[in-house]
Amino acid sequence: MTENLTTTLTRYAASTTHGALPTNVRERAKQVIVDEIACSYFGRRSLAGDLGARYAAEAGGPPEARIYATGQRVSAPNAALANGAAGHGEEVDGAHVVGGHPGASIVHAAVAMAEKQRATGAELVNAVVLGYDVGVRIVEACGKLYGVKDRFGLNSDFLYAFGCAAAASRLLGLDATRHAHALALTSFSTNALASFYAEKRHISKSLCNGQFASAGVSGALMARAGLEGHEDIVGAPYGLLHAWGAEGQREAVTRGLGDQFAIMGANFKFLNAGYPIHAPVEAALDLMATHGIRVGQIAAVDVGMPTNTMKVVDNRDMHNICLQDMLSAALVRGGLKLRESPFPEVLGDAAFGRLRQRITLRGHPDLDRDQPDGRGAIVTITTVDGVSLSTRIDYPRGHSKRGGATWPELADKWREGLPECNVDRMLALAQRLDEVEDVNEFLNAFRAR
Repeated sequence: MTENLTTTLTRYAASTTHGALPTNVRERAKQVIVDEIACSYFGRRSLAGDLGARYAAEAGGPPEARIYATGQRVSAPNAALANGAAGHGEEVDGAHVVGGHPGASIVHAAVAMAEKQRATGAELVNAVVLGYDVGVRIVEACGKLYGVKDRFGLNSDFLYAFGCAAAASRLLGLDATRHAHALALTSFSTNALASFYAEKRHISKSLCNGQFASAGVSGALMARAGLEGHEDIVGAPYGLLHAWGAEGQREAVTRGLGDQFAIMGANFKFLNAGYPIHAPVEAALDLMATHGIRVGQIAAVDVGMPTNTMKVVDNRDMHNICLQDMLSAALVRGGLKLRESPFPEVLGDAAFGRLRQRITLRGHPDLDRDQPDGRGAIVTITTVDGVSLSTRIDYPRGHSKRGGATWPELADKWREGLPECNVDRMLALAQRLDEVEDVNEFLNAFRAR
């Protein structure tokens, strides 16, 4: 192979091992893996999760990997599609500091391939860490979430398909050249016009994550079969960075490989709502509890957010990515429960309608300065007595810059979210995933009691 940007990346990818990973990276990866699989089981009840599973079952293929929570087995690409769609179906899957939802694609691509290959738990952990390292770096080199969206009208999550391809290729044991072909072959199967943010039922917004996972798995399998693509798909003229790269960010693709692990920027969610909504909900509920404010006392709620972030959740038709809807519901109901959506029932509550009209959402100059692509919020509640009370949250609960999630927090999350499962066994196996000889043993722990 001629030395170029892609070969630098793929030579690293083909050489990665579980044993070379620092302990904290392994730990974070195991938390991400179990959380994302649980999100997919949880999201099977969503419309996208149900339809994705039906489609994958009809598409079929050899029984290589399971469609979670169905008892059905299909080809690895189809399983990745169904499980990725369900993974984002209820908006409880993890996010990342560079933007988007890498886990809903990368984890399910890696798991489907690991199950097909009967890989060890250690191999799965290594593949997921690698998938994040490749996918996140490519998103960063293209200008992160808002850079890609503003310049091209695309949702940057489609670039995580390249992380899926890297993870799947590593599990197949491909050499660096075949890794490069897998990336190139994946490029023909992935895209994401950001218009899906305006849809009403969260179907394609979820399905696309599964499609990215499927594209990466398929690209790896094509490369193993001998199909080829450009060996420098990342850096070549008319390649990935030529098409979507941000000026001056080319070196982000390989910067810190083997030393700075992108999975450490993974964020965990504890509400089934778009991630920009989490900090405002947490801040407003904190103000209500701290100062003993009742809903009937609220005259106005002012929510300041980074302008880029605000645009994602301002008056959306989908309830769970609409700040005004979710914040109003949270205040009227005294919080948001993971398993119980307040919609559509809360729409008939007069208190909800009144409060929603009193919420103002705006870009805040302090947050634009401090974290232009961040997930923080400054919330001010003004009471009918004219008292204004404010609080600022820079990083919502579960954010990597707030420490991520602990194992007990994940246990609490999924005891509520998946009461039909033996959550303690799931998490116990996840914590010793490095020692599991066949990932099927781990996956079997998610079955309903």
